[in-house]
Amino acid sequence: MFHKEGHRIVLFSSIGLVAILLLLDHFIANFWIQKILMISFLVLYLLVLYFFRNPKRSTEINDLQIIAPADGKVVVVEEVFEKEYFKDKRRQVSIFMSPLNVHVTRYPLSGIIKFSKYHPGKFLVAWHPKSSEENERTTIVVENNKAGEVLYRQVAGAVARRIVNYAKVGDKAIQGNDAGFIKFGSRIDLFLPLDMKINVKLNEKTVGGKTIIATV
Repeated sequence: MFHKEGHRIVLFSSIGLVAILLLLDHFIANFWIQKILMISFLVLYLLVLYFFRNPKRSTEINDLQIIAPADGKVVVVEEVFEKEYFKDKRRQVSIFMSPLNVHVTRYPLSGIIKFSKYHPGKFLVAWHPKSSEENERTTIVVENNKAGEVLYRQVAGAVARRIVNYAKVGDKAIQGNDAGFIKFGSRIDLFLPLDMKINVKLNEKTVGGKTIIATV
């Protein structure tokens, strides 16, 4: 199953692949060169399909838990000063997504969307310490009665050039549901209250909609 953000790209890629294979078959006489080129384009096509995959995940909704908003690897677990919204100290947990990870963004908790803002910016590598503040990004805050307000930030990377954010102020977020998409490598930052218990460690792999990041 493909994410809706990839439907057009998958369609055009499919048409393009058929056209390229027909052209190679018609114009390239050398058998081995023809086959090598065909296999190369087929591999690129399969990578596009793989990138836009959207596996079904069943999330057990729990207001006492913050779940991973994306697949990837934990690259930051530290106390920081959050400048944009809270303007106080928070616990930051960041998840880096390589181009091979599922790039669907999922709501880390259920609640009401209190804040949602897009910021144009740079395209530093996603693991750069300043990427959370200087890169193209969106900032979303979800509030519920148990966890309070939790901020998550979609951050574009050196390759990612398009962030898709479905969160709108006043809408209801449902934990684990589709909240957006980041194309071609990126990162997600979570900013949590200091009194939450963090359940993940550096370099730990996360599964969006499944891995429990923190508990109230």
